[in-house]
Amino acid sequence: MSIKRPRLDDLQNNTVMRSSRRDWLAGLGTGLGAIACGAILGRDSLGQGQEPASSHRGLHHAPQAKCVIEIFCPGGLSHVDTWDYKPELERLDGTPFDPELGKQTFAGVAGKHAKSFWPFRQHGESGLWMSDLFPKLSRCVDQMAFIHSMKSKSALHGPAMFMMNSGFIQPGFPAMGSWVTYALGSESSNLPEFVVLPDSRGLPPGGIINWGAGFLPAVHQGTVMEIGAGKEVIRDLFPARSLEREAQEQGLSLLQEWNRQHANERQGDTLLEARIASFELAGKLQLSAPEVVELEKETAATKAMYAMEDPDIGPFGQQCLLARRLVERGVRFVQIYCGAENTSQKAIRPNWDSHEDIVRDHGYWGRILDTGASALIEDLKTRGLLDSTLVICTSEFGRQPFMQGSQKGRDHNPGAFTAWMAGGGVRGGSSYGSSDPVGFQAAENPTYCYDLHATALHLLGIDHERLTFYHNGIERRLTDVHGRVIRELLAKS
Repeated sequence: MSIKRPRLDDLQNNTVMRSSRRDWLAGLGTGLGAIACGAILGRDSLGQGQEPASSHRGLHHAPQAKCVIEIFCPGGLSHVDTWDYKPELERLDGTPFDPELGKQTFAGVAGKHAKSFWPFRQHGESGLWMSDLFPKLSRCVDQMAFIHSMKSKSALHGPAMFMMNSGFIQPGFPAMGSWVTYALGSESSNLPEFVVLPDSRGLPPGGIINWGAGFLPAVHQGTVMEIGAGKEVIRDLFPARSLEREAQEQGLSLLQEWNRQHANERQGDTLLEARIASFELAGKLQLSAPEVVELEKETAATKAMYAMEDPDIGPFGQQCLLARRLVERGVRFVQIYCGAENTSQKAIRPNWDSHEDIVRDHGYWGRILDTGASALIEDLKTRGLLDSTLVICTSEFGRQPFMQGSQKGRDHNPGAFTAWMAGGGVRGGSSYGSSDPVGFQAAENPTYCYDLHATALHLLGIDHERLTFYHNGIERRLTDVHGRVIRELLAKS
């Protein structure tokens, strides 16, 4: 039986009547799909989870991207060793850094100027500079757009992570993925709108707050998916023991009855609505989640491109491949973490926080990011998905242009770092802004997360000043009271 899936914009504009939705869901068949179908139809009769229409939501102009994949490198990726070429830093290599300025740093100990530990070269038709830490990504440079003048308001991992994710250094504000899905929903009916793929080593600094929905309806928070030996794709998705279909239907029916009673007594409780929606989605995920993570069905060439068998690179490569499969199936926002919290003292830092030995730590993580990110860009391009998928790569801050005291690493630097974008309407082979001659502070066109967020929303067809949510007496925005679209990086302005 052929089922025509209603388009997202049809659903948002109410051009598909509820009866059509029922007919469509009825075609899902029997078993768990039918159970999930019954849950959704029950929710229709409840009237729960139906957020009020708002002129602030939906498309404000024609989009150039449909979805986002964001790669987040927690710990503080060093811009002066990766994307931001500084000839002056090479000239000053080995000379003392200004001792007074050095006192303003996170650790407060400034050693000598240190040039990049990897040579920089020009690549592609654009001739943009990139260090030898990324030999594979250098081949993608003409698809990438760099922002060399990023700044943060905090030198602490947690607050800086929150700022890059939500626009605020305080926890509790909605993540960008939550804002995007609040505005646009998803093109998938049986997968989460906003999926988070944490590093296999654990959660990033700040933990799950990084993908929380804050004051937005709780249904828009990120859903964590994990892959790997012995891991559940989605925790607690499947029951501890198998149940007969009849018993499962009876349990769901009773659950819906309790939900109706509970919801009628608590109108407007978005946590309850999200919980009800999660039960409905869970029924569908029991069918869709195992299929989407069947990475072994990919071709041998694809698996080799993502280095899935490599013990170090493989886990991140699998995350990048899964991200491609998710957007391929209509998921709106996928966030991948390349690194975890500093949970234990190991020979190699579990993220990019290279205080002790930058050659050791960035050398390790560079191979991981280089392989996974380049494979993702090339794979999306080959499949015709790059034009509609905005890829973002960022860290919470950069690292200093000098050594940290007598150590072989670099300290935190919120004054300057680099982020890049690719695909989704971005003008490849371009750059914006600059840091000072040694990479200590942003100089030309200082840029904050507000501008990056405004630009991403614009590419998705959203005006960042019109996407608002009334909370505690104020119309809140992802970009707060700031932000400008960086039109210099757009393929079409």
